[in-house]
Amino acid sequence: MTIAALPMYDPPELQAANDALWAAIGARLESEGVDAPQKLTRGLPLEAIWSDPGLLLAQTCGYPLMTTLRDRVGVVATPRYGAPGCDGPLHRSAVVVRRNDPATTLADLRGRRYALNDPASNTGMNLIRAMIAPLTRGEAFFGAVTVTGAHAASAEAVAAGEADVAAIDCVAFALLQRLRPAATRPLRVLAWTAPSPGLPLITAVATDARARAVLSRALADTARDPSLRETRAELLLESFDALPASRYEAVLDLERSAIADGYPVLR
Repeated sequence: MTIAALPMYDPPELQAANDALWAAIGARLESEGVDAPQKLTRGLPLEAIWSDPGLLLAQTCGYPLMTTLRDRVGVVATPRYGAPGCDGPLHRSAVVVRRNDPATTLADLRGRRYALNDPASNTGMNLIRAMIAPLTRGEAFFGAVTVTGAHAASAEAVAAGEADVAAIDCVAFALLQRLRPAATRPLRVLAWTAPSPGLPLITAVATDARARAVLSRALADTARDPSLRETRAELLLESFDALPASRYEAVLDLERSAIADGYPVLR
C-alpha cells in the first residue's frame, strides 16, 4: 500500500489546495499505471511518513534528507516557490524580530531568546547556526532556545514577546503573511540567511525507476496545467526542478562550517 503526503506547507487554510494538487498528480499517475493513494496522509509523525516503505511521494526538509533519511529515500524533484527569499529551487530563512526591537545586526541578538521550530530543521536551525557561528567564539549565543514545533508557532512566539528572534522558512513566512497577518504584522526581517536547496519531494528508496519517471512527468504536467493555475498560486508554487540529491550536500557544508567555528549545537 502506497502513501503520499505534502506536510511541509499544509496548514488548515491550504489543505484544500494541497488536496487539489494531489488529485491532479494522482490522476496522472493512475493513467500511466502507477498505483496512487486517493488521499494525502495527514496526522502521522513526519518521520513515520518519510520512513514508510510504501512512500510514493512526500515533502521533507533538506537537513533530515541528508542525515536521518540518507540512503533511505530518493529525491524526485525540488519545487520552485514564488516568495521573497526564494531563488529558483533555492530558499532562505528570514531572521525575524519584533518591529520595535532595537537590534540592527545579528550580533545584537546575543543573549536573546530564540524560538526554534525543530532541532532537525534546515531553515529553523541549520541555516542560522551557520550564520551566527562566526560570532559565537564557540560559546552559547542565545540566552534561551525554546522548541515551538512549527514555524508558525515560532513567529507567534516572537510576535507575542515570548521569544525575541526566530529563523522562519521564507515560503512559510510568505504564507503566514497572507493567511495569518496578525502573526507577522508585529515582526520585521532583520536579516536573511544564506540560500540552500529548497524542501525536496521524496519517494521510498524501493520505488522503481519507472514509477519515479512517471512521478517526474506528473509533477511537470501539473506545473503547466492551466486548470491548476489558481491552486498553484494559492500554494505559491511555480514549477519543479530536477535537482540531484548531491546538491543537498550544501546543507551539510553549512553544518561543517558551524562545527569548524566551534558551534555544533544551536544554543
